[in-house]
Amino acid sequence: MTMQPLPPSSWLNAPAHHAWLAAEGQRLLTFAKASRLPDGFGNLDDTGQLPAGARAETMNTARMTHSFAMAHAMGLPGYADLVAHGVAALSGPLHDSEHGGWFAVPGALDGNTGKAAYLHAFVALAASSATVAGAPGAQSLLNDAVHIIEQFFWSEEEGAMLESFARDWSGVEAYRGANSNMHATEAFLALADVTGDTRWLDRALRIVERVIHAHAAGNRFMVIEHFDTQWNPLLAYNEDNPADGFRPYGITPGHGFEWARLVLHLEAAREQAGLATPDWLVTDAQGLFASACDYAWAVDGAPGIVYTLDWNLRPVVRERLHWTHAEASAAAQALLKRTGQLHYETWYRRFWEFCETQFIDHLQGSWHHELSPHNQPSSRIWGGKPDLYHAWQAVLLPALPLAPSLASALGGGLYVTKW
Repeated sequence: MTMQPLPPSSWLNAPAHHAWLAAEGQRLLTFAKASRLPDGFGNLDDTGQLPAGARAETMNTARMTHSFAMAHAMGLPGYADLVAHGVAALSGPLHDSEHGGWFAVPGALDGNTGKAAYLHAFVALAASSATVAGAPGAQSLLNDAVHIIEQFFWSEEEGAMLESFARDWSGVEAYRGANSNMHATEAFLALADVTGDTRWLDRALRIVERVIHAHAAGNRFMVIEHFDTQWNPLLAYNEDNPADGFRPYGITPGHGFEWARLVLHLEAAREQAGLATPDWLVTDAQGLFASACDYAWAVDGAPGIVYTLDWNLRPVVRERLHWTHAEASAAAQALLKRTGQLHYETWYRRFWEFCETQFIDHLQGSWHHELSPHNQPSSRIWGGKPDLYHAWQAVLLPALPLAPSLASALGGGLYVTKW
C-alpha cells in the first residue's frame, strides 16, 4: 500500500481546520456527558436532557463507553469515570448472567430477550477501547465479548456473523445482515489491535470479501443489506417498512461510505501486520464512495444525502441523517490520505460545509440527528440526540492514520495535525 501526498492546500494539513475539529469534538463530548444513568447511558433529547422514564440501552452504553474511552486515551480529563461506569454497566445490569451475552436493555425489560450480533459487536468495540483506556474491569469484559462472538456469532463456514439468537442461544435467525457484519468488521479491527491476534483481521477480510467484493462490487458498488441464510439477496426486504432505523428497505448510501472507510482501515491494518493484502481493497473502497456520491448526493434536488434509495436509484426515504454525513466526511478523508486525489478533498470540504451549516446545532448543542427533505430538523426516523459515536469519530479521524484502530491510535500518541 502506497500512501500518496495530499494536495498542497488540503484541509488535513491546515492547523485552523484541526483546531475547529478539536473544538467541535469537545462540544460533542460535553453534551453527551448528560446521558449517564445508573445502569449505563441513555438517549438524550434535543436539548441534551434525559427525558422522563429514560433507561439505559446496551447500544448507547457501548457506544458512549467507546467514545469516552477514546477521549481519555487521547489525554482529555474528565472521562475516566464515565468509561468505568460504562464497563460496569456492560458487565452488570446489561449482561445476561444466566446465559451469557447482552440484552438490549437491563434485564430485558423491553420484552426482547434475544441476542443480536449488532449489539455484541458494539460491546466488543467498547471493551477494546476501554482496555486501551485502562478502565477497571475492561479486560474481563473484553474476554467475555470475545468468547461470546467466537462461540456463537462467528461462522467460520460462512465467513461472517450470524444475526441473532434466542436468549439461550437457540434458534438462530433465518437472516443475514450487512449492517451487523459491518460493525463486526469495525470491532474486529479493534480486537486485532488490542489482543494482538491477527485472526481478527482474517475474519474481517472474509466479511468484506462476502458483503462487498462478492455482492456490492457486482451491484454498481451499492451495498446489499439483507440476505437469506444462503447469502442470497433479499431485495424486497422491509419494502413495507422502508424507514426502519436498522433494516431499511433498499440501498442505504451511508453504509456505502462507512464500508469504504472500513475497507481502507482493513487494508492498512493487514499491511501493517505483514499479512497478504488484496489489491482490490482500495479499488472497492473507491467504488463504494463513488457510488454513494453519484447516486445519493442531492438526488432529489436539495443538497444532502438521502437515507435510502430503491433498486432503480430513486429516493425512498428522503430524510437526511447526521450519521450518514459524518461517515461521508470520514470516508472522504480516508480516501484522500490513501490516494491523494483532489476530488476527495472537494468532497471532504463539501460534506463538512453541509454538516456545519445544516446539522450542527449551535443553539442547543450536538447535531440535529435528522433533517427533512427540505433540510429542516425532523424526527421521522430518529428523535432526540442520542448519538455521540458517529460525529465524534468524524472529528477524530482526520488526525489519525488509517491503522491502527481509533482507540489504539489515540492511546499510542498517533494523533497528528499535519500529514
